[in-house]
Amino acid sequence: MTPRDDAPLAARTQLAALVGRPWLAERWADVREADDEGTRPAAVLILFGVLDGRPSDHEAQARAVSRDLDVLLLARATTLRSHAGQIAFPGGRVDDVDADPVDAALREAREETGLDPAGVEVLGALEEIPLSRSSHLVTPVLGWWAAPTAVAPVDRAESSAVFRTPVADLLDPANRCTTVIRRDGMEWRGPAFTVHGAGAERLVWGFTAMVLDMLFDQLGWTEPWDRGRELDLPLPPRP
Repeated sequence: MTPRDDAPLAARTQLAALVGRPWLAERWADVREADDEGTRPAAVLILFGVLDGRPSDHEAQARAVSRDLDVLLLARATTLRSHAGQIAFPGGRVDDVDADPVDAALREAREETGLDPAGVEVLGALEEIPLSRSSHLVTPVLGWWAAPTAVAPVDRAESSAVFRTPVADLLDPANRCTTVIRRDGMEWRGPAFTVHGAGAERLVWGFTAMVLDMLFDQLGWTEPWDRGRELDLPLPPRP
C-alpha cells in the first residue's frame, strides 16, 4: 500500500467531521457581516471526489489530499447581471419546490452541471453565511461524489464552463494570491486561487475563494503562501 492509498477515505472523513461545528460562522463574522432580516435563502454544493481527468502535479503536504482529489466548480456566464464570469460552486436560491437547502443545492447542481444527484453522498449542511451585497443567506452543503457522472454546462446563459479542479492545485502556494478591490477610498482584500479548468486559466475569488480558504484552514490542509502577493481587480458594478 502506498502512503496515500487511503487518502480519499481520509479526506471524506475529515470533511464529514466539519458538519455541525460552529467554525464557519465564527470565521465569516470576521470577514463580512450582514443583517439576516430581508435576506433570501440560497444553497451551494461543495462537492469533493476523486478526479476523473488530469491529476495535480503538486504534491500536497496534507496526507488526505492525494493528487486526484478534486472539487466541482463552474464559470458563470459573462452575460449575467450578477457575478458575471466568476467561478462558483453549483447552487442558487432555495425554491418552494425544495424541501430544504440540501434539496436546493442538489437540484441546482443538476440543473447547472447535469450531474446525477443519486451519485452524491451528502455529508451535511454547514452554517448559513450572510451575504450583504446580494441579500442572500447561503447554506453550504458538503458532498462526496461516491459515483461521479459526466458534467457540462446545461444552460450556457447561466454557466460557460463546468470543471473539476484538483484540490492540490488550489493548495499550491504558487497558485495563491490576495485580491484587492478599491472604491471610494475603501479597500477590500480576499484570498484567491489560480486554476486551470475547461481549457483556460481561471481566477477563483470572492465568496467561493473565501469559503475554500476557510475550509482548507479548518481541515489543516492549507500550505504557507505569500499573502503579500496582490492582484488588483476592476471595480464590480454596484448592485
